[in-house]
Amino acid sequence: MSIKKVVLAYSGGLDTSAIVPWLKDNYNCEVIAFVANVGQGDEELAGVEQKAINSGASSCYIVDLREELVKEVIYPTLKTGAVYEGQYLLGTSMARPVIARAQVKLALELGADALCHGCTGKGNDQVRFEGAFAALAPQLTVIAPWREWQFNSRQSLLNYLAEKNVPTTASATKIYSRDANLWHISHEGGELEDPWCEPSEQVWMWTKSPEQAPDKAAYVELSFDKGELVSINNQAIAPVAAIELLNELGSEHGIGRIDIVENRLVGMKSRGCYETPGGTILMAALKGLETLVYDRSSLKYREEVGLEFAQLVYDGRWFTPLKDALLAAATSLAEQLTGDVVIKLYKGNVTVAKRRSPNSLYSEAFATFEGDEVYNQKDAAGFIRLYSLSSRIRALHQQQKG
Repeated sequence: MSIKKVVLAYSGGLDTSAIVPWLKDNYNCEVIAFVANVGQGDEELAGVEQKAINSGASSCYIVDLREELVKEVIYPTLKTGAVYEGQYLLGTSMARPVIARAQVKLALELGADALCHGCTGKGNDQVRFEGAFAALAPQLTVIAPWREWQFNSRQSLLNYLAEKNVPTTASATKIYSRDANLWHISHEGGELEDPWCEPSEQVWMWTKSPEQAPDKAAYVELSFDKGELVSINNQAIAPVAAIELLNELGSEHGIGRIDIVENRLVGMKSRGCYETPGGTILMAALKGLETLVYDRSSLKYREEVGLEFAQLVYDGRWFTPLKDALLAAATSLAEQLTGDVVIKLYKGNVTVAKRRSPNSLYSEAFATFEGDEVYNQKDAAGFIRLYSLSSRIRALHQQQKG
């Protein structure tokens, strides 16, 4: 295969550090490192450019994608109510579309003829990245070293880097595999590979345990306009800053920890622990607002859209007509999703304490248990008779048959 220039999705970790010299050895090509800043933190980004150069990359591009991630993926996905398998707020998979798109954009600008990623052949991410590549730049060759090379352990990768005189701070032992972005951090490996083993406190990195969280509850007021967060505690706030602030608040009160065994797209089950403090608060607030604004049929349809959208995001089908259609439906419903919600945070629990909306369908005059002049209770008799008519007809037929 004749490859002259490849853009590699680079993180600075052991795998991608080894991929750089491996590509040069096996494809005799120029390697350009692409680093996506999706809010993984300054610690992970520190010195990453020099690491890439030291590994043999000709250049390294660091692209800030945090605002795109929130405005173009997180906020739209929140409108759908998407939750994968009842718990997972899609932290890893939501970041992949903006990363893949920026990687393709850079490759096209630089005249590269190939794209490369460090995803393993066991995971979901290989499908997510390559599905996006196919939709955005099918003419580019995709190289997936984990499906080609002979390395099968961290020690073999370390030996290879030593042979190539590539400096690394990685060690032969790595307890957990983690992935962080502005929305969440995931943890796999170590004791988590045994589903009968409770995760130790060393697994969690962002959030306090509920036991160690403050004994006093905290309240936070979130204001939404058409399903998008516009202010926190009556202060206007930009999207990235909003997520960062809610992450801080949630982490302090032990919010957003989950421990799940999920069904991967490739067929196997995996066990992972996820921390999504800000996302958990946002999802609870929006669902609280939905109860005021959506009628029963609209809420049911939004829930159906959410289920389908969660599967779509998890499976890496962002750049598809189906995504556009589902998002259009959710966005249309969210036109009414304006209002304020007060959330109570207490030892791992998120509770809607107050909610209000100019589009509220709740009427105290109709719902009250006290005397009212707007609802004639006798009207219910005719409604019930028609509502249960099919059951009545079936029972009469059965009586006639004896």
